[in-house]
Amino acid sequence: MIHANENYLKIQASYLFTEIAHRVKAHQDAHPEAKVIRLGIGDVTEPLAPAVVAAMHKAVDDEASRETFRGYGPEQGYPFLRDAIAQNDFRKLGVDVEPDEIFVSDGAKCDCGNIQELFGRNVKIAVPDPVYPVYVDTNVMAGRTGANSGGRYAGLVYLDGNAANGFVPSPDDLDADVVYLCFPNNPTGATATKTQLQEWVDWARGRKALLLFDAAYEAFIRTPGIPHSIYECDGARECAIEFRSFSKTAGFTGVRCGYTVVPKGLCAWTEDGSPVELRPLWTRRQTTKFNGCSYITQRGAEAVYTPEGAAQTKATIDFYLENARIMKEALRGLGYDVTGGTDSPYLWVNVKGESWAFFDRLLKEANVVTTPGAGFGRAGEGYIRISAFNSRENVEEAVGRIAKVLG
Repeated sequence: MIHANENYLKIQASYLFTEIAHRVKAHQDAHPEAKVIRLGIGDVTEPLAPAVVAAMHKAVDDEASRETFRGYGPEQGYPFLRDAIAQNDFRKLGVDVEPDEIFVSDGAKCDCGNIQELFGRNVKIAVPDPVYPVYVDTNVMAGRTGANSGGRYAGLVYLDGNAANGFVPSPDDLDADVVYLCFPNNPTGATATKTQLQEWVDWARGRKALLLFDAAYEAFIRTPGIPHSIYECDGARECAIEFRSFSKTAGFTGVRCGYTVVPKGLCAWTEDGSPVELRPLWTRRQTTKFNGCSYITQRGAEAVYTPEGAAQTKATIDFYLENARIMKEALRGLGYDVTGGTDSPYLWVNVKGESWAFFDRLLKEANVVTTPGAGFGRAGEGYIRISAFNSRENVEEAVGRIAKVLG
């Protein structure tokens, strides 16, 4: 008899964005004439930068010639991309990250889920609430939690983010071994100061704990002094793994490319207290279970760091941030408290009521799709997330529709 992994049965509802898709489809089936504007899922809408497209076209031509053809590549990523990442994403910040500490993948989402394969079954996991669902669900699937009760899983430690703490939890009195952090935050759009991140690093070093730092949205930071990397904090190399993504930075949501930094010397421990370096473990995991991101994709990612590519991708991010500003000003003008939208493509809106009901109201009355905060955890109830990823025309039309419904 084949036994199922019953940990999957603990997940109480379908994946958040699957449920949203079901509701939107039902609405469209009932109202086929409606023009629905999607400001929910964080998928980009603007095309790839011309420099990226040109590099990928050239890479396709490389694959058409025996002299330049590439087959299996290094599972950790081609040196040309790892070198570009180390130089542009870290050394320019004055941060010490070496190319062989960078592992190129098909996206930060996969890495955030896969990284917990390196840890023992008995480690205590802490997650923010509200939270990107992947952090929680992958640990449920792996059997690190008990049952779900009241919207939370037994065995997980939840770090409440709220208006009082600016949606940046602190490690005060925290008992955990592994902590997921995400800044700029998905879903709240909140950012953490260097002082706040340093507090987390100091806590982790003192406890021999590990920080899993998701920096997928760092390219949206415009406020001076806000850290782009956890490694800007003293001692972070001793206690942190960082995830990055080209999905929002360069529009690679459909192309798929990201990377993870695992510093040399970063350790976990065996049951008897012996140190085990994590970088060789992640290397072995990737070489065993992953064949690497495609050569064509990595050439496209490399082009992001050229002068032309950097200027073009920055212009696209600035375009999304202007979308966010337009929506934030409009919502505040309607009397709503809004977090994010300044150094982040997400707006976190206090709707003064039940989040799924507000989602349904905007869908049915304004034909606008958002994301209900309750889908990001118990502390997300009473909020919706709005994404700035869309055309200017759609954003302005959506603002007008929302104002008509809520005004």
